Amino acid sequence: MKPTVVSTDKAPAAIGPYSQAMRVGNLVFTSGQIPLNAKGELVEGGIEEQTRQVIQNLIAVAESVGATLKDTVKATVFLKDMNQFPAYNAIFADAFGDHKPARSTIEVARLPRDVLIEIELILCVPE
Repeated sequence: MKPTVVSTDKAPAAIGPYSQAMRVGNLVFTSGQIPLNAKGELVEGGIEEQTRQVIQNLIAVAESVGATLKDTVKATVFLKDMNQFPAYNAIFADAFGDHKPARSTIEVARLPRDVLIEIELILCVPE
């Protein structure tokens, strides 16, 4: 199977030599999404606002391949400060509802554009 590029104008364009996501068969691997709006502008605010924007970006990428967050198999979350885990986790839980994908959450020293959070997903899309 050959990978295909996934792209939507409802999420920020890639700001480097990568794609918003790649699809191989029924699997979609998103690039890490940071809190930029679809115009590429950094969202103001703290972890709550940034997490909501990241999730909106991931929803847009998922929808572009006919999927939803409920098709997520694995989420990898990068936080600048693990003390913000409860706030991000509440928003993540609300967005995913009763669907609980495998997940890793990692504290990192720095993220692109000095944001507070970055999330990437692996989705299993409907055939």
